[in-house]
Amino acid sequence: MTKNNTKLPNGSKAPAFLQMMQWIVNPLSMMSECAKRYGDIFTLCLGEKYAPVVFVSNPIALQEILTGDSTKQFSAPGEQNGIFEPLVGKYSLMTLSGVQHQRQRQLLTPPFHGERMRSYTQVISDITEEVMGELQIGKSFSVRDITQGITLRTIIKAVFGLYDDKRAKTLEGFLNAMVNNSSSLGGVIMLYFPVLQKDWGAWSLWGKHLRRTEQIDQLIYQEIESRRQEQADLSRTDILSLLMSARDEAGESMTDQELRDELLTLLIAGQETTATALAWALYWIHKLPVVQEKLLQEIDSLGQDIDATAINKLPYLNAVCCETLRIYPVGMLTFPRVVETPVNLCGYDLEPGTILYGNIYLTHHREDLYPEPHMFKPERFLARQFSPYEFLPFGGGVRRCIGAAFAMFEMKVALVKILSECSLALTDNRDVKAGRRGLVTAPASPIKMVVTGKRISSTTSSVDKEASNFSINKL
Repeated sequence: MTKNNTKLPNGSKAPAFLQMMQWIVNPLSMMSECAKRYGDIFTLCLGEKYAPVVFVSNPIALQEILTGDSTKQFSAPGEQNGIFEPLVGKYSLMTLSGVQHQRQRQLLTPPFHGERMRSYTQVISDITEEVMGELQIGKSFSVRDITQGITLRTIIKAVFGLYDDKRAKTLEGFLNAMVNNSSSLGGVIMLYFPVLQKDWGAWSLWGKHLRRTEQIDQLIYQEIESRRQEQADLSRTDILSLLMSARDEAGESMTDQELRDELLTLLIAGQETTATALAWALYWIHKLPVVQEKLLQEIDSLGQDIDATAINKLPYLNAVCCETLRIYPVGMLTFPRVVETPVNLCGYDLEPGTILYGNIYLTHHREDLYPEPHMFKPERFLARQFSPYEFLPFGGGVRRCIGAAFAMFEMKVALVKILSECSLALTDNRDVKAGRRGLVTAPASPIKMVVTGKRISSTTSSVDKEASNFSINKL
């Protein structure tokens, strides 16, 4: 990269307010148009004060930015993520900075790796079977409603150890309402413009949000208090139990407020994003018969011995999940970085204080990395391994999603369960595009599917086939 000039990169010439509204209403087309016009790096005026922010989609520059977290050339301050605070609180991993962020990340990491994560295989499988069992053969359903049911019940079980419980059902309903409320156009506008965050009563949009948050808080704090009054149960593996027993380097545990904010972060971020990815995966699998056939053959090769290790070793399933996260990444951008020392990126000299976003969506649609980027081709991920700066659906650096491995694992287990037991079909073959849903992306229109029957795999024994035929009406 050679020096070119000392001003901010070129970008939209539209008035700042119009840029902001376009970003809220149609961010993907806005970014695509800017990439065509300005290339790997461009500037937009966004946020409440229309501050200029720089978007970067060049993998070499992204590597410099995301590894710069450790060199102090860039910082990733939590205050730049203030838009999330009304949803997850000021002690969330998303909104903390520096030493506090590092402490919370260390305390939160263990539940999402190794045996802890794999122990949820049966939970994910059982919940998927339960949710799919609520469907009727021949009756259409919204795919995202189903996938949100799976991921929300899974994260509630993982976080609290609650499953078929009145508190779990109540919390599920409150969280669903909260997420849907904040994902509406009005909800997004209020998140981007804090001046609009006024409580005009129980029927106002922000009033609904505040009251729903109070109801969720009451349930969370009741559960924390209940656990504190109980003697420590070492057999419990839910995340709340693990976090309450965790200690930092100074021997300190999390406060109730810290626990609440981190739990709410996991409950919201841990189900919303995976639900969307799972919905997209089901869409592409049933949209493209060749993909479906290859994947079913691979799943059938597992036979009756389906466990976490076997599922994680399926190369085509992994490729399908990766391609799903590539073509329409749920998170459009990395968390912002701030330039701390003068740096040259893509030919531009950027001064300290410049705000940067790694553009995940545009990086995933680079022709030089992904030929025919708008085509769904899982084989890309069988042909080569992409670097963390070419494929980054979970962000990168110190702000990389802490639940990335869990999300990918949950997606794989749920897909194996659904595809091995249910025959599904799209109600029509129309193309579904991506659009904004809250602060992330999702299908711009509902994906409708129908259960056509109980699937009998090529490896199912005659006894199992009889059992499957007998239980088909349970679907």
